[in-house]
Amino acid sequence: MNTNLGSLDRRKFLRGSGVALALPWFESLTRFASATEQTAKLKRLACFYMPDGVPMPLAEDPAHKDWSWFPHGSGNDFTFTKCLEPLEPLRDNLTVLSGLSHPSARSIHGHSNADQFLTGAPTGPSGEYRNSISLDQEFSAHVGDQTRFSSLVVSTDGGTGTPRGTHTASFNRSGRAIPAEHRPKRIFDMLFVKSDDNAARRLAISQSALDDLLSDASSLRKRLSTRDQKSLDEYLQSVRETEIKVEKAKRWMNIPLPKVDVDHLKLDITPEDPRVYLQTMFELIYLAFKTDSTRVATYQIGRENGVGISDYLARAVGFNLTHQLSHNTKEPGGWKNFGTYCRFLSEELGRFASKLQATPEEGENGNMLDNTVLLFGSASSAFHLSRNYPLILIGGKNMGFKHGQYLNYSGDNPAGGPWSGGREPWQKEVTHEDIRLSNLFVTMLQRLGVQTDKFADSTGTLSDV
Repeated sequence: MNTNLGSLDRRKFLRGSGVALALPWFESLTRFASATEQTAKLKRLACFYMPDGVPMPLAEDPAHKDWSWFPHGSGNDFTFTKCLEPLEPLRDNLTVLSGLSHPSARSIHGHSNADQFLTGAPTGPSGEYRNSISLDQEFSAHVGDQTRFSSLVVSTDGGTGTPRGTHTASFNRSGRAIPAEHRPKRIFDMLFVKSDDNAARRLAISQSALDDLLSDASSLRKRLSTRDQKSLDEYLQSVRETEIKVEKAKRWMNIPLPKVDVDHLKLDITPEDPRVYLQTMFELIYLAFKTDSTRVATYQIGRENGVGISDYLARAVGFNLTHQLSHNTKEPGGWKNFGTYCRFLSEELGRFASKLQATPEEGENGNMLDNTVLLFGSASSAFHLSRNYPLILIGGKNMGFKHGQYLNYSGDNPAGGPWSGGREPWQKEVTHEDIRLSNLFVTMLQRLGVQTDKFADSTGTLSDV
């Protein structure tokens, strides 16, 4: 292994023939900078988008107690329902918010608004289309040159989608959609495999990407402190486990996209496949952060309006199609079914956040979650309603975020209930003025170290977080 260990930095790699494994930072390989200096400015951002809104049964509905997405109570005195209950172990590291949205979208059908979730741009319901820079790319403009990849943009469906039907949550400064990668194998190879013919040939016959690195890893291990040896072993194990999941996730990617009525398709897929896929995408983001390959990530979990492979994610919990769940809340057990899917997403989000929390940060600066802020949410709440976005902030304690709270800005009687025909909630008159979501974005950017007092249509900050 021809590496000058004294000059080894966070973007160096362990190399085998045709394979390159990004390394986490090891304090015993750094001669010139203290651990504190290395990590003082380390800040990360990950944003996750969930389509189709959330369950919002009315208060008089028996389902309200267990299956309303928003917690009961407010401030520090709140109770999770079954939708968010898997996040209870992270309670002191998260904030749930209600009553925020983008003004330009409040009277537009909810399925048209994923495009503007991270931008706040007035993309409109039809006609001429123009977007603006997304929150993640604004942050990436300030930190992207410090890592191998300026940002990691992924989705379940991949590509860019169409105007008002995006497959990506990320847009550049010109408002152009940044294509999202949806194939775990491509993401894994991008992070860990050199692009040469020999590597491609070996990987084509399913040889592990780690096999050629074991001897170099053994040599490196001898030069590390006991603590760093443990970190290396844990890291290699994590990469190995992710590699296995990547192989399993290939089955999910082979699902044929429908050309006719999807309700009658019989797809060759087991309940484990969509769950493994989602776990794999979260694991890849974790490894990208762990190796400091990037500090910015977005994952659009699904496209709006039941289009694309992401509509099959609900099969992880025994249902046919995801989007259909939001329409069937008027049926017996409908709220529970929709809530069960939301609980599944909470489980996987919680698994990802907990892994960050369980990973010590370099230089004893807390854990990775303390230096990472996660934004999870949707651009609609009740049926197709582009107001009162369901939002969760997790992590970022070292950036000054306050947590352990439910910030209820929506009032005592937010819109909700099943849709049974007639005017939809988004078509009804606005009776409650939401807070501008862009004010939260300005606050997030400031905590992330970006010197700005403006983003999109913001009018200030949100000091409660």
